[in-house]
Amino acid sequence: MRSVSDILAQIFRNLWAHKLRSFLTMFGIAWGVGSLLLLVGVGEGFRSGNKRELAEWGKDIMFLFPGRAPAVAGEMNSARSYLLTYQDYRDIRQSALVRNACPIISRSDLHEVSEFASGSGEIMGTEPQLNEISFLPIKDGRWLNTMDGAQRRNVMVLGNELLKTLFPGRPAVGAFVLLNGVRFEVVGTLPHLGRGDNMWLNMRGYIPFEVMAENFPLKGENHQNSISFIEYQPRTTAEHAQAQEEVHRIIGRNHEFDPTDLNAFDEWDSIQESKMVGTIFDVMNMFLGAVGMVTLALGAIGVINIMLVAVSERTREIGLRKALGATNRSILFHFFVEGLILTLGSGLIGLLFATGLMTLMGGVRGPQGFDPPKLVPMSAILAIGSLTLAGVIAGLYPARRAAMLEPVEALRQE
Repeated sequence: MRSVSDILAQIFRNLWAHKLRSFLTMFGIAWGVGSLLLLVGVGEGFRSGNKRELAEWGKDIMFLFPGRAPAVAGEMNSARSYLLTYQDYRDIRQSALVRNACPIISRSDLHEVSEFASGSGEIMGTEPQLNEISFLPIKDGRWLNTMDGAQRRNVMVLGNELLKTLFPGRPAVGAFVLLNGVRFEVVGTLPHLGRGDNMWLNMRGYIPFEVMAENFPLKGENHQNSISFIEYQPRTTAEHAQAQEEVHRIIGRNHEFDPTDLNAFDEWDSIQESKMVGTIFDVMNMFLGAVGMVTLALGAIGVINIMLVAVSERTREIGLRKALGATNRSILFHFFVEGLILTLGSGLIGLLFATGLMTLMGGVRGPQGFDPPKLVPMSAILAIGSLTLAGVIAGLYPARRAAMLEPVEALRQE
């Protein structure tokens, strides 16, 4: 039996002798693999982008805002507004179904002045555990601590855009900012949060809750001891619905309305949002995968047709080899290696094309919540493996039939 090098040389001579057919076969395989990987990669980029956006809010974060409670059960036309209070927060935090909670007083009408510039960002009075709930990494300095609130320290942490506004190109930690004439020391700064030109999340300043409540309480009638909203986390992710029902019960009890009336609550549940987004992208991935599989199947059909024709045309060649002493095994091995080189090589070309295109797109900033396409290794393995299998089987099947013929019969084939 000829050596492997002789078989490879013969295979490449055959491929070169039929350049157009070989090119079309390889193009069909590469196109099918590349298309599938790009489609699945786009879906994976969408999914990871949305997961990243939600993660930048915080882990398992839930928001509760002031709402309107119906004076008559089920009748929102007679609804009355209610405000959240610090007592609401304390009751929520003491619940066994709540892992963590934080009260927020937020005002956007305060005037910030540094020795270099002035600004008008959002000032938030909060307790130290906020950075355990929301995503608030420190860039320079430190975050607020319990002693800041207990001792009523006038300290402040600046968001990235507010930092640039008040201290353009200058260090801020240790400097001072006037909030409506009240002097605050900057003890920390945050990096840019979110993606792109996200201004509102970065035009924030954080001060101790006790200082905010004393110096800058919420304005308005009957706003004593009121807060802007509450952030909390369920005990476990799986218990977020039970925790939400418990929070409803607490608020309904404190403000004297039916807690089963969901219209009375203004809230946002990032866990539920994440599940909805996950479902949407599962469906999208199924759709993109189905389109990719159709493309892959069309490529496979083209490969099978070309391989069947190619082997059928070489029946006389098989008969001549048998007449010269070639065994059935050597003939089948020859066509196996030829099909493997043709399909596997083409699949790898499609993989390299898709990878290169995704790499080029990796530097392009997409819309908010969308990451560039990402290569999914399992999809690449399945795509290349299935097309390679289809091509090899398509070559081996007619080759085996031809090899089983007597040399004289094979030589008679047209």
